[in-house]
Amino acid sequence: MSHYDENKHDTAGTPDLLSRAGPTASSTTEVATAAPISDRQLSNAAIQTQCQSEHDREIPEVDLMSPLTLRDVTFRNRIAMSPMCMYSAHDGFANDYHLVHLGSRAIGGVGLVVVEATAVTAEGRISPGDMGIWKDEHIEPLARIARFVEMQGAIPGIQLAHAGRKASCDAPWNGGSSLKTPAEGGWPVIGPSSSPFYADDPVPTPMSETDIEYCVDAWGAAARRALDAGFKVIELHAAHGYLMHEFLSPLSNHRTDNYGGNLANRMRLLLRVAKRLRDVIPSKLPFFVRISATDWVDGGWNIEQSIILCKELKLLGVDLIDVSSGGSTPDARIPVARGYQVPFARQIRDEAQIHTGGVGLITDPQYADEIITSGQADLVFIGRELLREPYWALKAQHTLRIEPEWPIQYGYAVKRRTK
Repeated sequence: MSHYDENKHDTAGTPDLLSRAGPTASSTTEVATAAPISDRQLSNAAIQTQCQSEHDREIPEVDLMSPLTLRDVTFRNRIAMSPMCMYSAHDGFANDYHLVHLGSRAIGGVGLVVVEATAVTAEGRISPGDMGIWKDEHIEPLARIARFVEMQGAIPGIQLAHAGRKASCDAPWNGGSSLKTPAEGGWPVIGPSSSPFYADDPVPTPMSETDIEYCVDAWGAAARRALDAGFKVIELHAAHGYLMHEFLSPLSNHRTDNYGGNLANRMRLLLRVAKRLRDVIPSKLPFFVRISATDWVDGGWNIEQSIILCKELKLLGVDLIDVSSGGSTPDARIPVARGYQVPFARQIRDEAQIHTGGVGLITDPQYADEIITSGQADLVFIGRELLREPYWALKAQHTLRIEPEWPIQYGYAVKRRTK
């Protein structure tokens, strides 16, 4: 059975109709002395068998707490911590805040902890407070996080990113507006074309062929540093209107060269970077890509193009698509609701035949479990709910009537109190 069929259920072994309706031929004496089987009994038996058969098909082979193995890496469950920017680094360096923030979610029981969007170049940061991995000195503070996360039983992952035209912004708690001058702490921004995100943002400098080659090399170097730091999953950020997504979407890519125009050209940079990363990442380790499945705007990037892209990414050795949406334009009308992006994850999983992660207002453990058991995604990425509750995964185990796998330092005390 292929891993894409792991949520389909075996109907073999359904009890024989007559065994439920009355005696079987296993005993000639019993058959001879049994009362005749009426039509009503046969009808009731058929209904009972049908119900039991349907119930058997609904028993999932995998659920939220089932391990998932991709290449040589096994996640202890299907819960991933989404990469979420904390805007708390200085010159790109991880610090104690990041260690405690990420480490507490590993203690809290998630299967995968993904470090926030980590800039592959200094000018690729969203804000001056973004995490960075553009120089070797960044490795050891990140390695400290990866070591601790792994010690707690979770898999350490990192998202590699470049903000493109959405770079050089203030922290969100300061309003998040663009930093337009060096005096404000800003820097020049780049993108596929000269269109800014907001009309009053600095105009991005269209990237030259030299700029493109520099970025491809920067991603490769960043991946090597991430591996040196001990991360077991590398995710390429190609969503939310940042650089890779800017090239994909016709709303932000107005180029007329080999990197703009038709779909193949708009995908070219992302596919080049994905190939470079897959060449760098050892074959035993998985490689993820986060995409926006749709811009939610007519004439923009959409799910049909996403499926074509994901088929190409699979051919390059990408193992999982982390399916988000939006971010390429400020005027998109997004129908935000519980699990509003999960149907995209299912469609990509089904049509591109690749593992997916579902994300988007997933807060309830039972709903998260349904996403996995129904085959809509292979992982659920939890974001804001893990900010509210670092121990969400442990509480999810309790909700799903599974003995919570408390860290040994907590478990002996917690379990003793329940006796």
